Formats: sequence, C-alpha cells, structure tokens
Amino acid sequence: MKLYFKYIRLLLKSQMQYRASFLLLTAGQCLTPFTVFAGLYFLFERFGQVKGWSFYEVALCFAVTQMAFTITECFARGFDTFSTLIVDGDFDRLLVRPRSTIIQVLGSRFEFARIGRLFLSAVVLGWAALHIDAYWSPFKIIALILMILSGVVIFTGIFILAASISFWTVQGLEIANIFTDGGREMTQYPLNIYQTWVKRFFTFVIPFGFVNYIPLLYILGKLGGGGPLYAFTPLIGFLFLVPCLVVWRIGVRHYRSTGS
Repeated sequence: MKLYFKYIRLLLKSQMQYRASFLLLTAGQCLTPFTVFAGLYFLFERFGQVKGWSFYEVALCFAVTQMAFTITECFARGFDTFSTLIVDGDFDRLLVRPRSTIIQVLGSRFEFARIGRLFLSAVVLGWAALHIDAYWSPFKIIALILMILSGVVIFTGIFILAASISFWTVQGLEIANIFTDGGREMTQYPLNIYQTWVKRFFTFVIPFGFVNYIPLLYILGKLGGGGPLYAFTPLIGFLFLVPCLVVWRIGVRHYRSTGS
C-alpha cells in the first residue's frame, strides 16, 4: 500500500500543475449527478412517493450509491481504462516489476476531479439523513459507513472483472458498462421498485441488495424489528471481491502480449 499512496501523491501533483483547469473540471463534475438528482426531486414532487418510499429515503439511497461509485472512479480508474495498457503493450512493463499487478494498475490512473461529484453526494447524504424519520443509533451509523465502503468494494470488483476480459479480447467490451454505469443507475433506487428477477440479480449475483437495500431497510426501521446484526450485512459485499481477484489472476496467467 506504501507504493499505492506514492502513486496517489505523484499523480495528484501532476494534475495540480494546472490548478484553474483542475478546479473548473472539479466544479463541472458536480453537474452530472446534480441533473440526475434534480430529476429525482421533480419525480417525487409530481408523485409524492414511489412504492411507499419518500423522497428523502430514496435520496439517501441515491447518495450512498453515488458516493461509492464516485470513490471507485476516483481511485480505481486504472481498471476502467485497463484495455489501453493491453493494446499499447504497457502491461508487459508492469509484469517485469517486483510488485503486485493489482497495485500497479490501481496506481496507473486517478481522477481527482471526481471529488466534485463526491462533494455533491456528501451534501445530499447529509441533507437526506437529517430529514428521514429514523433514530440514528451507533449501529445505524456503522451500517451507513459500511454501505459506502462495501459499495466501493463491489464497484471495484466489477471494474476488475471488466478489465480481466481484456486479457482474452484485448479491447474492453462495452457490455461491461451494463454492470458499472447500469449497476449505479439501478441501485440508486430501492430494489423493491423493480421486478423480482432484477431484485434477485442485484442481491444474489452482484450483492448490492445486501450492501444497499437491506441495510437501508434496517436504518429506516422497515425490517419489522430487525436486530443490530443487519447493520453488518454490507460486509457480504467484500466476498464479491474474491472471485473477481481469482478471475484477474487467471487472466494474468493467460496473458499474451500484443507486441506493441
């Protein structure tokens, strides 16, 4: 991890060379989630609630997903653009270094301007948390923190899986965006508003349900007397990273250089 933090320091210095451009880009990053959140606001202003969910409850779900995805994009962007390393032959250079390929790819790219999105998500999170009808016990605060951390782990796992495809296809496949951008769009709303198969897929295949939906029910007291154990259900999301790392390792073993 010492190497990873050194990568962060070096790339932050390089991006801060043009501070005005960096600050404008950071401010611009706020606009995308803001427009989505504005759409959410007008939706609830028109219909009042969706399947029993109020605006502030959905806003909390929205903020958690946006924060997790933004942190992942900021610090794990190297996997999202991994196919360029394969095409250019730069992955050969990573293999001859006596360091983990995971750490090196993680450190190959950071997008600190995404902090603009993170700021907006944090504002929405605080605003929604203050307005929902819930008593914030220590276990519920732990649940909220774990929801964000586990969300980061799951999105990072999806990025790793998508990057691993490049070992066999060379070019990254756009279909991977179904599970990254698509997963973010789907899970920023409570899962019970979708059809049953969608809810099952995002619970038992990609465990967003354990990370986002179930702990949200616990925080809002909608589990019918559920105990504090539900505060730790987001930890199931960490298990998702295991098969992703296994696939990555298999991909590295079968890597064939493009010779670029």
